[in-house]
Amino acid sequence: MKPSKYAKPFRVADGASFRLKDFDPAETLGLKSKEHAHETLEHGIARLCDLQEKLYAQDRWAVLVILQAMDAAGKDSTIKHVMSGLNPQGCSVTSFKAPSAEDLDHDFLWRATRSLPARGKIGIFNRSYYEEVLVARVHPEILSREKLPPDLVSGKIWQWRFEDINAYERYLSRNGIVVLKFFLNVSKKEQKRRFLERLDEPEKNWKFSASDVLERQHWNEYMGAYEEMIRNTSTERAPWHVVPADHKWFTRVVVAEALIHVLDKLNLSFPKVDAEKRKDLKRARIILKNEK
Repeated sequence: MKPSKYAKPFRVADGASFRLKDFDPAETLGLKSKEHAHETLEHGIARLCDLQEKLYAQDRWAVLVILQAMDAAGKDSTIKHVMSGLNPQGCSVTSFKAPSAEDLDHDFLWRATRSLPARGKIGIFNRSYYEEVLVARVHPEILSREKLPPDLVSGKIWQWRFEDINAYERYLSRNGIVVLKFFLNVSKKEQKRRFLERLDEPEKNWKFSASDVLERQHWNEYMGAYEEMIRNTSTERAPWHVVPADHKWFTRVVVAEALIHVLDKLNLSFPKVDAEKRKDLKRARIILKNEK
């Protein structure tokens, strides 16, 4: 893979002028076939495997991957395919569902903080604290259940949350946690096709929920919320990638390449052994060679 050939066009490091309509969900940047994409992804996975091993051995950095999307955009399959070659010891996936009673007794970043990756590991958030400026914005009744003091629930709450998220991600980056964020940008037409596929194929019925169709009725509200979220929380230290998601095979290539690019920039390497350790290794070699 050439550095950022596929990922760079979709990276948003400064959201000030971001417009969602400028990003085509069906874009493939000339990658014309699923077969070609599979070959490209295989090379990427091999590179990821090597980089992850060094990340784990070095034990200095952690990487937080955030995936946000509408239903059926391909979050689960992206995790499955892109992370398929990684060592499970150095990788974790957290899927954020509706907040529990315990979650609601804490601030909106609390449950995310509990699931942050340790040094040397890659943590993947399937949905995240960004739900608090997306679904909670589209459905105000969710916000009303969060037990906030009434004086703090005002027209400024979304801007406050953007500011809090930016400060939080700045804090993470200053503590060695690299934040990499992906919005899987699926079109409404493609989402409909995938929903019908889930209904038509018995082995995919389990993936379908009636609530998915109800959420489609709020499509424009969600797109407005996503656009404002990306505009307000894309920064150089924690950029968003607005990834075309109408072709899952291209989505996976973009996500893999962006992750490789970030890991490459960390200058990862295996820890060097000091003189005392080398003596221990030499003694161990002698013992093993003399063993009968």
